[in-house]
Amino acid sequence: MGKIVAIANQKGGVGKTTTAVNLAACVAALDLKVLLIDADPQANASSGLGFEKQDDTISIYDCIVDNRLAVEAIQPTEIQQLHLLPATMDLVGAELEMISFERREYRMKDAIYALKNDYDFIFIDCAPSLGLITLNALVAADSVLIPVQCEYFALEGLGKLLNTIRIVQTNMNPSLAIEGILLTMYTARIKSSNAVVDDVRLHCKDLVFDTIISRNVRLSEAPSYGKPIVLYDVKSTGFKNYLNLATEFLNKNGYTI
Repeated sequence: MGKIVAIANQKGGVGKTTTAVNLAACVAALDLKVLLIDADPQANASSGLGFEKQDDTISIYDCIVDNRLAVEAIQPTEIQQLHLLPATMDLVGAELEMISFERREYRMKDAIYALKNDYDFIFIDCAPSLGLITLNALVAADSVLIPVQCEYFALEGLGKLLNTIRIVQTNMNPSLAIEGILLTMYTARIKSSNAVVDDVRLHCKDLVFDTIISRNVRLSEAPSYGKPIVLYDVKSTGFKNYLNLATEFLNKNGYTI
């Protein structure tokens, strides 16, 4: 049975979707079967894998609001081992529609749990908020990976997110673990970047991945072409960073790479 990993941080602009797309792609490129679920109404993970919405598109919205089967929504990608369960703008209104639902925090878990038998890993790209959709992702997940940018105030929202995770563990998903904290948007020549790395490692210790994701032009260009970095530029620093992260992630989960 596969593992579900939510990629979450309520702060925007921390490299969350970049991490979701490129970690999923690199793990798939290492010959594991991977599903990426786009749970962000902005649908950037979907477009970042080249997905274009059609009139008959079934999305994660249809699965958690209208009880459509998740398997009906799954889309192929350019990487054979990587599939996508896309988001559309319909997801914007999902939280309001779900307010009156029974077990509203469990809608995503109920929708995707059976897919664990079909994939080695399922990654969920969460919205930059701690709203009901993100809560659904945390309830559905086995673990949560937290990107933290190497910039001033990096720790500002981390405490709030960790508190939310503790609440979920206590009340809805006691088996939820922290997969790790990933430092992103690192620039070696900037003193504040190095200071943030030191601060996060001091406060969070073994929770922090050894791999650090550097700022990289090719990495920021890739989504505009609808490609993960593994298909866009394998010579780039961004690819090397995410391949290292995928290797570290898999080793942590018992795979020898």
